Amino acid sequence: MSTTKEYLSFLSEQLSSLDEISFRPMMGEYLIYYRGKTAAYVCDDRLLVRPTPSEVKLLPDAEYDSMTAGGRKKLLRVDNKEILTELFTAMYDELPQRGKTK
Repeated sequence: MSTTKEYLSFLSEQLSSLDEISFRPMMGEYLIYYRGKTAAYVCDDRLLVRPTPSEVKLLPDAEYDSMTAGGRKKLLRVDNKEILTELFTAMYDELPQRGKTK
């Protein structure tokens, strides 16, 4: 299953209060960039956010998943506009520069 246009539209609305959000296709799914940094992946109608210290602090009981078996774990499905806005804002400084991974 791949990500639907309806889910991308939903995410776009959820992140609409943030400046400089962009969605870019990647191998049939999408990357979400926030102010030029990779902040999340969209895969099979799931929002997978990069885990950061801010994310762990804001959402200590969050559910995690990965894009592939054995892949890095990422936060799964935060579908609350206020929490997403707070999360992306808080984790921005902790995200690697574009093109660099930890």
